[in-house]
Amino acid sequence: MPKRRAPFEIDGAVVAPGSRETVSIPLSVLSNHTPMNLPVQVIHGTKEGPTAFVSAAIHGDEIIGVEIIRRLSHMLAKRRLAGTVMLVPIVNTIGFISHSRYLPDRRDLNRSFPGSAAGSLASQLAHRFLNDVVARCEFGIDLHSAAIHRENLPQIRVNPDDESSMDLARVFGAPIIIKSPLRDGSLRAAAHKKGVPVLVYEAGEGLRFDEFSIRVGVKGVLRVLQYSGMTASRSIKSTDIESPVAQKSSWIRAPAGGLLRALRKTGDSVAKGEVLGLVSDPFGDTETEVTAAEGGLIIGRTNLPVVNQGDALFHVATVRARAAAGEVVGAVELDVGNDPIFDEDEII
Repeated sequence: MPKRRAPFEIDGAVVAPGSRETVSIPLSVLSNHTPMNLPVQVIHGTKEGPTAFVSAAIHGDEIIGVEIIRRLSHMLAKRRLAGTVMLVPIVNTIGFISHSRYLPDRRDLNRSFPGSAAGSLASQLAHRFLNDVVARCEFGIDLHSAAIHRENLPQIRVNPDDESSMDLARVFGAPIIIKSPLRDGSLRAAAHKKGVPVLVYEAGEGLRFDEFSIRVGVKGVLRVLQYSGMTASRSIKSTDIESPVAQKSSWIRAPAGGLLRALRKTGDSVAKGEVLGLVSDPFGDTETEVTAAEGGLIIGRTNLPVVNQGDALFHVATVRARAAAGEVVGAVELDVGNDPIFDEDEII
């Protein structure tokens, strides 16, 4: 008779094999005596396997990841799991409630890692999340979006020196993979030092839902879990899409202040020198072209038509075959647009 798997313990809670439990890890007491907790849903499989985390809302206004995890929680309930998944839909609880990117101490949580048990509010939260959740995992996926008034094409950002991360990124099946150096203070950098590869998924806009970005995220996470041997389902198929890999990206900034009329959108491939938009003064007496400094794929843009000189307008990733990269975006849209796993009964 096979040996029964041991339960999973987190912050005093015990999760039996084949069950799930939502645990609230206490963090702090706010000025009005309201406790602040870190909610973690643990799904502990009956079979041995990796431990992984999926997190969102490290920036409190990045809500697309919260919806991705809500759907994942529902879908994983229908699948037998090997290993353990920790779902953390809202890391920055206070920022989420106040619709703010930051914490009350005005710190960016994703520049506060590895944190400290005796530091600022942001530092304490970073410390608990890193040590109670991230450090216990073989890998993780951290879900982000652009800030308010900007949007990102669904994309995966990976450490260029980590081949295991690149393998997972290719399996995910996003429209593009960006090789992005580690930044001091980021979750990705702190996890790397603990030997935990982390994929960063960027998609959509702050404080807004985007069904395409949500679907790409849900399906990508499920693919990674299946590739890692944690789930097995005929409904989750590996992708034939080869995500282009960009070595670098850069923002094209407003050459003048005024009103922006954008001519291109995220997912468009553009050539060097191509006109991406026009900035006009309020009377229409002057008009300045916004042109691409290099050819590539638009992976982000502003949604705000009122711009000042120097504002970031279009984010262009440099890819070798820009036309083919644009075709990949269309292929991904078809891939998630008609997938039966997104039937109403699955996602509500």
